[in-house]
Amino acid sequence: MVKALVLEEKLKLNLRDIDVPEELGPRDVRIEMKTVGVCGSDVHYYTHGGIGQFIVREPMILGHEASGVVIETGAEVSNLKVGDRVCMEPGIPDPSSRASRLGMYNLDPAVQFWATPPVHGCLRPSLVFPADFTFKIPDNVSFEAAAMVEPLAVGVHGTVKARVMPGDTAVVIGAGPIGLVTVLAAFAAGCAKVYVADIDEGKLALAEKLAKVPGSVVGVDVRSKSIQDVVMADTDGWGADIVFECSGNEKAAAGVFKPLRPGGCVVFIGMPLHDVAYDVPGAALKEARVEHVFRYAHVYPRCIAMLGSGAIDVSPLITDKFSFEESVKAFEYAATSPKGSVKIQIDM
Repeated sequence: MVKALVLEEKLKLNLRDIDVPEELGPRDVRIEMKTVGVCGSDVHYYTHGGIGQFIVREPMILGHEASGVVIETGAEVSNLKVGDRVCMEPGIPDPSSRASRLGMYNLDPAVQFWATPPVHGCLRPSLVFPADFTFKIPDNVSFEAAAMVEPLAVGVHGTVKARVMPGDTAVVIGAGPIGLVTVLAAFAAGCAKVYVADIDEGKLALAEKLAKVPGSVVGVDVRSKSIQDVVMADTDGWGADIVFECSGNEKAAAGVFKPLRPGGCVVFIGMPLHDVAYDVPGAALKEARVEHVFRYAHVYPRCIAMLGSGAIDVSPLITDKFSFEESVKAFEYAATSPKGSVKIQIDM
């Protein structure tokens, strides 16, 4: 029995004991949790009881953005030792699946992903996890920053799919956690200027503070301005090299080709709840390249290396902290979509 944050059903959370049998295998490690982030998908399971085909049908532990300390190792683990500070890539694929053998393990239909029904998440004091998906973090990277590697991996995977070139101009639609880590990833990949579109003034102000050079991040409040008008005015009518759609908003996603330059790339990262109108003529006239992101693959070491080197600093995005005992309160707070709040974390 372990004490954990358990989603019993839609809108019902309890911090209680739950039976989670776990045996330490030869290539597993046991990890004491230190920090767990609250993700939008966690909140969506809480408020809606499901996401698409993934429905909460029985009690499930939430949480999948985590860092911790190794407290026990399996007999065949050689890359980690007791006391190592680590973060975990929360999806465990089937190594023999066709997707995994092609290198696209994030697309393995049988992947076991934390806090995706029926798989338990990590909001509990300790757990057992495969060493192959557990990564040591540098001494200068905090547990809070390490728990941000999971969302950061989404943004980095998006920039890899975009094939960012040095000096590129990008548009990021949506200034939530994924949008803002995509801003950081875009700069680390070589972008020279990033426009960020949202309706939350606080988040736009935070986005502009991420700029290492004043003016290299331009926040656009789309309630009063068109992102297309701003970008086209600044680029003499040419457009942005890349558009990252991170909002999941159907209306915003339907207009992704408008601020794009001819031959540019659109990367869909946000996950809309409903179908999105797709502007085929707008895409065709610009011969736009379109990419899609589902989670990430092969980028955790890159993210950790960038945090360690200082190329990326995620600390400004951590806006709210709660204790483990306040976990239910943290989710109730997150469900209100508070203005200016970006990443909520729970100190275990």
